[in-house]
Amino acid sequence: MIDRARIWVKAGDGGNGCISFRREKFVPRGGPDGGNGGRGGDVYLVADAHLRTLYGVARQHRFEAERGQHGRGGGMDGRKGSDRYIRVPVGTQVRRIEADGSLTWVGDLDRPGKTLLVARGGRGGLGNAAFATPTRRAPRIAQRGEKGEEWQLVLDLKLLADVGIVGMPNAGKSTLLACLTAARPKIADYPFTTLEPELGVADVDGRELVLADIPGLIEGAHRGRGLGLDFLRHIERTRAVVHLLDGSRPDPVADMRTVNAELAAAPGDLLGKPQVVAVNKIDLPEVRARIPGLREALSRAGVRPLFVSAATGEGTTDLLREVARLVPVGGEAASEEPASLPERGPRFRVWRENGGFRVEGREPLSLAQMMPLDVEEGRREFWARLGRMGVVRALRRAGARPGDRVRFGDVELEWEGRP
Repeated sequence: MIDRARIWVKAGDGGNGCISFRREKFVPRGGPDGGNGGRGGDVYLVADAHLRTLYGVARQHRFEAERGQHGRGGGMDGRKGSDRYIRVPVGTQVRRIEADGSLTWVGDLDRPGKTLLVARGGRGGLGNAAFATPTRRAPRIAQRGEKGEEWQLVLDLKLLADVGIVGMPNAGKSTLLACLTAARPKIADYPFTTLEPELGVADVDGRELVLADIPGLIEGAHRGRGLGLDFLRHIERTRAVVHLLDGSRPDPVADMRTVNAELAAAPGDLLGKPQVVAVNKIDLPEVRARIPGLREALSRAGVRPLFVSAATGEGTTDLLREVARLVPVGGEAASEEPASLPERGPRFRVWRENGGFRVEGREPLSLAQMMPLDVEEGRREFWARLGRMGVVRALRRAGARPGDRVRFGDVELEWEGRP
């Protein structure tokens, strides 16, 4: 089961604006009519109830939306680029890898059909018609399209189940899941038969419960021993736990303490979830004979156990009803609040840096990227727009003077003191 993937997403770049002038018969001095570029396509993740693993996205791992069309003459704007939709299983959590290697929470696709924006398309550049004013009737500048966002994402799949079945390897968890539901997991009489979580749906007096068979936990699972590290996180979303003990083992109480210690040491409040303890394999004569002693030993540990046989179904109806009693109707596992993508607002910062000044902020940096700064007209328009944003005023407050170097990301300009 592929339940973790790292992918690269790239939103579409905006289309370039066009420099064009009307050329019509009997119109000797046609004005500017260059159209604007189209916006680049966005990238979305979509929760698909038909997918079980992240295999598909992990295999492709690179996804790119379409760029916007360039503007054209005659006032024709470019078409918007097509959005890219990436289908992932329900239960996928998304984090973004920042430049320093840290992870930023993006969102949780915790229900079928939920859509999450993970990369915004770039804005289309303005054509020369957009720069015309009563005093500048023939502008010969146009903007380049803005670059679309580009991110590395980490996807984690955590199963969405009401109840997780945990226990030591070979405790009979897969057999119990098959007994309670229509699931058909692989079953055999040796440890670690289950190599990936299995889901099944049980009917409890007309109510449906989703159960997950979590692969066997051993001592040290939270540190990566056995299969525990990869699968402990699948218990996080469950709302109750069935702790299955193997009644044929030498010391089922010690087994219970081992598994509970791993739940307590793992991230999240796994041990704090409502738990039903069930002793399995009472169909075996030697186990049935041990029931009074096991009941007393577990009672001393503060547990009121149920006794079941996953092989014959004995006691499983009572087990299901007890679990249903602990799982609230209609509740869902809590999830983190999604953080929005970086905002595009006009906020900025100005500070001294290496004998010059640096301006940071999405709007000023985007403008520096899009404007044709290699021509005088483009530079004048650039500084005029920064003046309207308040950047020029902030530069003056920071002590900037005409002739000082000002950096906007990778772009460096000499401030001429305008406007």
